Amino acid sequence: MPQAKVNGQNIHFEDTGGSGPAVILAHGFLMNQAMFEPQVRALSPEFRVVRWDARGWGRTEYDGRPFSYWDSADDCVRLLDHLGIERAVVGGMSQGGFTALRAALRYPDRVKALVLISTQAAVDAPEAIAGNRQMLDTWRAMGPIDPLVEAIAGLLLGARETWEPWVSQWKTLPKDHLDTPTEALLSRDDITARLGEITCPAIVFHGTADGAITLERGEQVARGLVGCKQFVKVEGAAHAPNLTHPEQVNPPLLAFLRQYA
Repeated sequence: MPQAKVNGQNIHFEDTGGSGPAVILAHGFLMNQAMFEPQVRALSPEFRVVRWDARGWGRTEYDGRPFSYWDSADDCVRLLDHLGIERAVVGGMSQGGFTALRAALRYPDRVKALVLISTQAAVDAPEAIAGNRQMLDTWRAMGPIDPLVEAIAGLLLGARETWEPWVSQWKTLPKDHLDTPTEALLSRDDITARLGEITCPAIVFHGTADGAITLERGEQVARGLVGCKQFVKVEGAAHAPNLTHPEQVNPPLLAFLRQYA
């Protein structure tokens, strides 16, 4: 199992290897690096695809301490160091996009281009924060009970046929598993005013049926990035379009990478 000792954590990653341009991908909340399987199949061996498990998720071993998405951005770039990759296309879905944007702000010389999926630069609306707090409180009190995980699956993935293996994985998580990752999610800073500092090429994807982060929030990111080349509306997709609707995501992604990676 490939792991890198990064910033005091043992970061699990998968690397297709090869001599092609590097693309590093960060997953969303409650997910792990496996959510990018459709992109690995589409992009390799033309591109070297690296995907990794963030603190609190998948097979990464972390210290359990509070962290921010700036810390996650540091993890991402230190993983590139571990792999001997000087510059890469940095991408992410949802919280992975929070990480990718911060990596581009903190390490502009390391980021060739950005791939942003179902993400935003702003903080959540008060009602969304309240909903996430309620979810966390329910999980803490009752664990991953069926009504809770099914509601989450509908929000993140959409149609029931897309829920596995994720729902089965969530049901194995302990009651306190979400505590620290949720605090990182809910306490993140608003970087909307800083989007103009990011000048590298970017492509932004967003599902038209995303109930977790609105389409308008995705459009706001695209407008704020001076290097944004394309905003892709993924028709009918919920919050994880790269996983559930790869036939709409992969062709424009591949075209973008061929030009800018």
